[in-house]
Amino acid sequence: MQNQQFQYMYQSHRTWVYAWLCKKTGCIHDAADITQDTFIKLLHQVDLTEIIEPRAYLTTIAHGLMVNHFKRRAIENAYLEALSRFPESAMPSPEALSIAIETLVNIDNMLDGLPEKMRMAFLLCQLEGLSHAEIADKLSVSVSSVRKYITKALLHCVAVK
Repeated sequence: MQNQQFQYMYQSHRTWVYAWLCKKTGCIHDAADITQDTFIKLLHQVDLTEIIEPRAYLTTIAHGLMVNHFKRRAIENAYLEALSRFPESAMPSPEALSIAIETLVNIDNMLDGLPEKMRMAFLLCQLEGLSHAEIADKLSVSVSSVRKYITKALLHCVAVK
């Protein structure tokens, strides 16, 4: 039954999802990839018979995947931009590049949902090694706020991981 329901959803809605994604992404290749990922994610759903509004459900899945796709691309582009400032001899191998981008995406996902100042305090502490006083000065907050921000960010990362 689950297999038949999936086949029905795929045959009935794949073209519509693809067209919707083409409009949203402006790229037929991205739309095709995200369409397939949408149905792969749908395939792993527990009970497809409980879906009352298939297009709304598929739109929600596709939208989330599209946002993640563009977020990942932005992170990748920013990393490649930063690397372009270094000599070619310092460039990582394709494998190391892929691992670094995946790590950056994972860090971004872990910090997702944190308030801006909390995220910035955490990053300034962890990446730039700034003291709590320096971070407080940069963010125009108290040192005790910085301590709270960093503690909450650490707890958030542990909970997300």
